[in-house]
Amino acid sequence: MKTRGVHLQYSFQSSGQRGADVQNPLFDLLGAVRQHGSIQHAAKALGASYRHVWGQLKHWEEVLGEPLVTWAQGQPARLTPFADRLLWAEARARARLTPHIEALRSELEHVLAEALDGRQQVLAIHASHDMALPLLRERAAASHRLHIELKFAGSMDALRALSEGRCLVAGFHVPPMDAGAQVFADGLKPLLKPGRHKLIGCMKRTQGLMVAHGNPKGLHRLADLADRAAGGARFVQRQAGSGTRLLTEHLCAAEGITPAAWQAVAGTEEDSHVAVAAAVASGLGDAGIGIEAAARAFGLGFVPLIEEDYFLVCLADTLDHPAVLLLRQVLGSAAWHQGVAEMPGYTADRGGEVLSLTRALPWWHFKTSKSSAKQRTA
Repeated sequence: MKTRGVHLQYSFQSSGQRGADVQNPLFDLLGAVRQHGSIQHAAKALGASYRHVWGQLKHWEEVLGEPLVTWAQGQPARLTPFADRLLWAEARARARLTPHIEALRSELEHVLAEALDGRQQVLAIHASHDMALPLLRERAAASHRLHIELKFAGSMDALRALSEGRCLVAGFHVPPMDAGAQVFADGLKPLLKPGRHKLIGCMKRTQGLMVAHGNPKGLHRLADLADRAAGGARFVQRQAGSGTRLLTEHLCAAEGITPAAWQAVAGTEEDSHVAVAAAVASGLGDAGIGIEAAARAFGLGFVPLIEEDYFLVCLADTLDHPAVLLLRQVLGSAAWHQGVAEMPGYTADRGGEVLSLTRALPWWHFKTSKSSAKQRTA
């Protein structure tokens, strides 16, 4: 038996549609032949040529694998029994589905109306994982008709997505330090260019050691983990390319922990602050670096290590994009500031302000280590 399939489609037109008709040229053709009794008269009723209608009948017979019309010289054209059954069955199905078709058509009209409404904007953001960004998405939708399509990625992956045009805004975080941040210069400077990129102020957040409740191992800095390596201390780290992984490497360098010493305690890798907190809470590790909000959510102890800046960034020529302008309004709103202040370890900071790369990032003037940069961007 010949394989047959059904494909549905719809179109936008200048005038609306009443009811729930679903047009299909095959059934229009069969209905015209049945009503007028000849191909010639059916063609006239359809506003088509005899040759076109004849060709369409042959096309549909080939698609369906069944004859559709029979006629003889001097006799009216008649639908075959198969064509009669097909028309009858389609009419029944259409009658049953009328309410659903009408609801679908109404929803699609709503989709078109939303797209035509200039007050509704859509903004794609790729950003390093953060627990406050879903709040930003909620505030934007509720108060500014801004729909944020949020995708979490490592800081460097988010910046690459911005450069490649896969998003309009990216999010990343850095420590506000004047010295010792060579790892950030090596990792992020190749992806950020003065004049081409503009920072947008967002918030500050505290990162630190997430440890078991009560901190039974007495871990207060990363060096404590390295000192306890022989005793089986385990560190749950973030994935390579994430901003928190860069922060971990930066803090190790600041505390004089060698890569070999750190490798002795580094264990499983997770892709978010929540995942790291869950791993520590379940006993897969003794500690991990993450934000305070994630630690509190899992009932963990938290040892603050550093307050960092979380920035959003866009291309300079998109600062006046309607969606970016709305985003800046949301970030400057009292509702956003209040919502962030209620989350552990967060404060809103310079919300919505356009900031200079070279002024906002103190380590910007560091010389990039070519070998390190090449390794990180490979």
